[in-house]
Amino acid sequence: MSIFVNLYYTGVNGNARKFAEEMESSGTAAAIRSEAGNLRYDYFFLMTDPETVLLIDGWEDQKAIDVHHASPMMEKVMELRQKYDLHMKVERYLSDEDGIPEADSHFIKE
Repeated sequence: MSIFVNLYYTGVNGNARKFAEEMESSGTAAAIRSEAGNLRYDYFFLMTDPETVLLIDGWEDQKAIDVHHASPMMEKVMELRQKYDLHMKVERYLSDEDGIPEADSHFIKE
């Protein structure tokens, strides 16, 4: 069962956006995307809150997350969070192995 985590990084004076930009420009985000078990690692900018950035982080299972948390990448992430004085809100979701219910499928255009 895959696990997806929504991390909302909030700061002041554009610091959340600067954090995401440095994660990308430093290669840290790319390195995390290449870790075994990573399914997704993407930043989004919220239209309703310019001081918050959303990271959608997906992993194959808890073991992959645990390995990631023990990796040198986490030290870099924590260093940058500290640098930009960010606060976090976290939401965690487990994938639905059954997929999209038939009743919902007509709302989706592929």
